[in-house]
Amino acid sequence: MAKKIKTAYVCTDCGADFAQWQGQCTACGQWNTLKEVKLGAGRSGASSSGGGGYTGLTSQTVQIMDQVDLSEVPRMDAGIQELNRVLGGGMVPGSVVLVGGDPGVGKSSLLLQVSCGFSARQKVLYVTGEESLQQVAMRARRMQLPDDALRLLTETDVEAITQAAAAEKPAMMVIDSIQTMQLAEVNSAAGGVSQVRESAAFLTRFAKQNNIMIFLVGHVTKSGEVAGPRVLEHIVDAVLFLEGQSDSRFRTLRAMKNRFGAVNELGVFAMTDKGMKQIKNPSAIFLSRGDEAAPGSVVMVIWEGSRPLLVELQALVDDSPFGAPRRVTVGLDGNRLAMLLAVLHRHAGVQAGDQDVYANVVGGVKVTETSADLALLLAIVSSLKNQVLPQSLIVFGEVGLSGEIRPVNSGQERLQEAAKHGFTQAIVPQANVPKGGIAGMTIHGVTTLQEALSRI
Repeated sequence: MAKKIKTAYVCTDCGADFAQWQGQCTACGQWNTLKEVKLGAGRSGASSSGGGGYTGLTSQTVQIMDQVDLSEVPRMDAGIQELNRVLGGGMVPGSVVLVGGDPGVGKSSLLLQVSCGFSARQKVLYVTGEESLQQVAMRARRMQLPDDALRLLTETDVEAITQAAAAEKPAMMVIDSIQTMQLAEVNSAAGGVSQVRESAAFLTRFAKQNNIMIFLVGHVTKSGEVAGPRVLEHIVDAVLFLEGQSDSRFRTLRAMKNRFGAVNELGVFAMTDKGMKQIKNPSAIFLSRGDEAAPGSVVMVIWEGSRPLLVELQALVDDSPFGAPRRVTVGLDGNRLAMLLAVLHRHAGVQAGDQDVYANVVGGVKVTETSADLALLLAIVSSLKNQVLPQSLIVFGEVGLSGEIRPVNSGQERLQEAAKHGFTQAIVPQANVPKGGIAGMTIHGVTTLQEALSRI
């Protein structure tokens, strides 16, 4: 008798399930995001039996919370300190990490580099569904990586992979990529919503029950999001994005989700012919300014994860040849720029409504925090008035709608990082001025936007 196929419809944005198709997902409000998912009737049986040493969920006893063992989760050194930082201190046994990024950005190279280095200490299984064993070995040879201990497997069937892993018993496993994996019980092609969802869930259960660290390589869509259902990001323990410009050798690894560390933690790498080289002092590469100062340029201190980062912010204000002036931002929120221009006009009397305004964060860094508000407005005024700001000046602070300058977190650490790089002047919120000051730095505390403009 043929198996009965159960059908559901899953939202690719939020992962909500529906019994029948509808145009709009009522959970998140998005349109045309429901995709059909077909599951075989024997799917649950496969989850419990697996095969090849893979065991199902065992029954657990109920415990009182104060009886739970709170001993620190052990960490494994990835061999690359920038990756350890993004992961929250190292790799956690039994965890599953999804690594996403554009094609060619260096996801496979980074994980191959980690795998070869870690295989010298413990067993590592590198599973590739996109390349042959020869291609992986040639890349490792070109990068001059130690390849005498890494175990390779070319396979796309998830159950076959777990059988091989149960026999090898590795401490770490890499799946490149999750979009090529498939389960025989799921009635759809590899890369589909149901295959990606069920394959990730199957591998996650295997990792938890066998205490294996798993890295999943994920493709991204043209909009920059991980391909597949949104629920994929909820299944895994951490989601890392590797980003970089096509014309730059620098790459940034950012934690978008992390159950074992801080989110928005940032690691900086340089792509070389020997693989990814970690940048231990990322502020230095983002501060490569010219010898001659130019109007509209200022250095700000942003907070990325658990450390300060110095980046240059540039603004250009020019007469608009059109009826509707343009507002263009790169690395900043365009809506916030429009709001800050209104604050600049209302509370400082600076009119830029008939001007084109362009703002850019040098180095491809994306700034999401509000500490860049004050630096952005000072750069705009500098460009509008054609006045050069001192190259020894550092600026940060949030600007409110009433023109007040609000404090930001970790102000003293930001100032210390700036002083370490030779900056001698600072314009910061009054509440962020340290009581003892910073050696070699003159700090101007301001409470309003007008007061900040008077300082320059």
